[in-house]
Amino acid sequence: MSSPHQSVPPPESSHIPAAAEVTGGDTAPPGPTRVIRMTRLSFLGVVILAMCVFFPIVGWPAALFWLALFPIAAIVWILRTQTTVSPNGLDLRSVFSSRHIGWEQLKGLSIPKRGYVRAHLADDTEVPLPAVSYDRLRDLVDASGGRIPDPFALRDADPADESGTESAGDEAGDTDTGSRSTGTGDNSSGANDAEDSPAKG
Repeated sequence: MSSPHQSVPPPESSHIPAAAEVTGGDTAPPGPTRVIRMTRLSFLGVVILAMCVFFPIVGWPAALFWLALFPIAAIVWILRTQTTVSPNGLDLRSVFSSRHIGWEQLKGLSIPKRGYVRAHLADDTEVPLPAVSYDRLRDLVDASGGRIPDPFALRDADPADESGTESAGDEAGDTDTGSRSTGTGDNSSGANDAEDSPAKG
């Protein structure tokens, strides 16, 4: 029996536009700072890795002591990798770098089939969000305080998106414009049908 909050597998790649009225930072209500880190299950991998290198080190410590660096490096990677969501924007931190992205720079999100969710910026570049995988996407949306629209709610509200609206927006190069053009085209076609109906009667 499936849970009502069970995540749906993402498409191969999709793009979620950020709403124009909430990306500026001033219009969205301020919210608490939230840190999205690697899951605690990641430490299980560290334990397995430490067990793998333990016996070789014990067997020949003078030559294989350097193998202990692997689990240590894994712990550093888990503790350093995080995305902080605050009223000022997104603070990205990896092992060797850190970066701040203001809400006014965020244009949308790209969801790859594998790897971290990517932030699509106003200069048409993409930046991966450390520790934000598809399973943590809802945490990112909730922490944004409405600055990032809920892709699950958008998909449920507009089933037409599943038939290729998102891919059409990606091919156009401007997802926001593509979405508006699609809506405008639907309205105009509906108006033509309404004008033709009296003539047919």
